[in-house]
Amino acid sequence: MSFSSQAATMSQEDIVSLLQRNEELQRRVLWLERYCFGQRSERRASEIVDPRQLSLGESIESIEVPSATETVRSYERRIQPERKEKDLDAGGLRFGPEVPVETIEVKDPALEGLVEGKDYEVISEKITHRLAQRPAAYVVLKYVRKVVKIRESGELQCPPAAPAVIERSYADVSLLAGLLIDKFVYHLPLHRQHLRLKAAGIDLSRQTLTNLVTRTVDLLEPVYHSLLSSVMQSRVVAMDETPIKAGRVEPGKMKTAYFWPVYGDKNEVVFPFSTSRAHGTVREVLGRYAGTLLTDGYEAYARFAEKEKSVVHALCWAHTRRKFIEAEKSHPEEVGIALSIIRDLYEIESSLQGKSETEMLEIRSSKSREVVDEFFDWAEELLQSRILLASDPLTKALAYALERQRGLRVFLEDPAVPIDTNHLEREIRPIPLGRKNWMFCWTELGARTVGRIQSLLSTCRLHQVDPFEYLVDVLQRIDTHPVIDVHLLTPRLWKEHFAESPLRSDLSTWRKHVED
Repeated sequence: MSFSSQAATMSQEDIVSLLQRNEELQRRVLWLERYCFGQRSERRASEIVDPRQLSLGESIESIEVPSATETVRSYERRIQPERKEKDLDAGGLRFGPEVPVETIEVKDPALEGLVEGKDYEVISEKITHRLAQRPAAYVVLKYVRKVVKIRESGELQCPPAAPAVIERSYADVSLLAGLLIDKFVYHLPLHRQHLRLKAAGIDLSRQTLTNLVTRTVDLLEPVYHSLLSSVMQSRVVAMDETPIKAGRVEPGKMKTAYFWPVYGDKNEVVFPFSTSRAHGTVREVLGRYAGTLLTDGYEAYARFAEKEKSVVHALCWAHTRRKFIEAEKSHPEEVGIALSIIRDLYEIESSLQGKSETEMLEIRSSKSREVVDEFFDWAEELLQSRILLASDPLTKALAYALERQRGLRVFLEDPAVPIDTNHLEREIRPIPLGRKNWMFCWTELGARTVGRIQSLLSTCRLHQVDPFEYLVDVLQRIDTHPVIDVHLLTPRLWKEHFAESPLRSDLSTWRKHVED
C-alpha cells in the first residue's frame, strides 16, 4: 500500500496526532542543535550594559557608524592605576609573598679578574623574573632518630617515631591532603596522579593511593556529619539533585545514582548520596527539617512539603525562566514579554545587595510584588485568550509558572529566601567536572566518600579557606579533638578558631629551617 493510500485511510485524529508528534520531534531537534552548537547562556542582548557591545547573532547594522565628515574624539591614554602589592615585577609577572623565590646571581664576564670596591663599585641592580616549574613537588622526609646509651645507668634511649595520621602508613599528612585536593578540587584522577608519581621516581600502586584516599575521608566522617547538622539547622535551605554513575549493574554498565546537595543559610553545602531519585529520598535527606525549602519544580519536593506542615516550599524563578527560553523559537514575541518582566524582577533583586532584611522586605513587598502580579496576570490572560496545544512549549511554560505560583511568591514574604537556586547550582559544578575526568565511582560506598569530602572542600571555597591548609590541620587534630566539639572543625568554625595558627606538616617546618 502506498503512502497516499495509507493517508487516505487514516482518521482525522490520527493525522492531527502525527502532526503534533512531528512538531514535538522538530522542537527536540532544535533544542539538541542549540545545546550542542548554539548559545546556552540565558543572557539576552537587551541585558548587555554597553549597547555597542555585540553578541553572536546580532546584526551589525544596529550600530550607527560615524560618517566620513564626522569628528571623532581623539585617542586618550588611560592613566595606569597604582601597582598593587602583588605586582612585584615591572615586566608584568604578578605573584604574592607566599610564592617561593630562588635568587640566581648573573655573573658578568667583563668583570672577571676585577675586585669590587677597588676596580668597580655596584651602584644599582636590575631584576628580571621568570616563572619556572619543577616536574613534581614530592619530597621524601627522612627522620633520623639517634639511639643513645646513658653511661651512668646503661639505659638505651631513642625518641619515638613521628606520629602519622594513618597508623603504620608512610604517607605524610601533606601527601594525604594533596591527594584529596588534586582529585576533588582539580579533578585529577588517581591513575593520573599515579603516573605523575611514577614520573617523579616514586613507585606507589594505584590501590595504595585509593586506600589512602578512602581512609583519609573516613577520618573526616564526623566532621561531615557535624556540617550536615549545621546545614539542617538553617532557616532556609536550597536543595537539588545531580546524577552520578556509581556501582555496576552488569559488566560494562554503571548504575545511575544521585547526589542531593543541600545549601544552608550559613554558606555551607553538603552532598548526601542516594541510589535513586525517588520521592522518599527527600525525606531521608531532610529528616524532620523545619524551615523554608527552596527548590526547582520537581514534584518530589512539593510532596514532601505537603506532608511536613513545618516546611514552607519556595520555588526558583530561574527554572521558570528556562521554561520560557525553551519556547523562544516558536513564540519569540510572547517569550520576549515574559523574559522582560522576569528581568525587571532580577534588577530589583540586584539593588537589594547590602541592605538589611527590613529594607529588603519593604522593597520586595512593594516593587517586586507589582512585577510578580503583572507576570501572573499576563500569563493567565495569555493562556485563556490563545488556543494553544497542550504539547506547545509556550503552553508548558505558562502552565509550569501558574501551577507553582504559590511557591514563586514565597520570597516576597521572607527576605532570607533567595529568588532562585543559582547559588546552589554553582556549588554543584565540581560534580559534573568530576564526571568528565574520573567519570564514575566504582562502588556506591565510593560515591558516598566523594560526597563527604566534596562537602568539606566546597564549604572551604565558600568561606575562602585554603583547603590544603584546612585538611593538613584537621587531619592532625581530629584524633585528639574532643567529640563534643567536633563542630568546631567544620570549615566555617575552623576559620574562626584555628585558622590563625594551624597545625602544619613537618615538610613546612623543614622548608622554614632550610630557608632560615
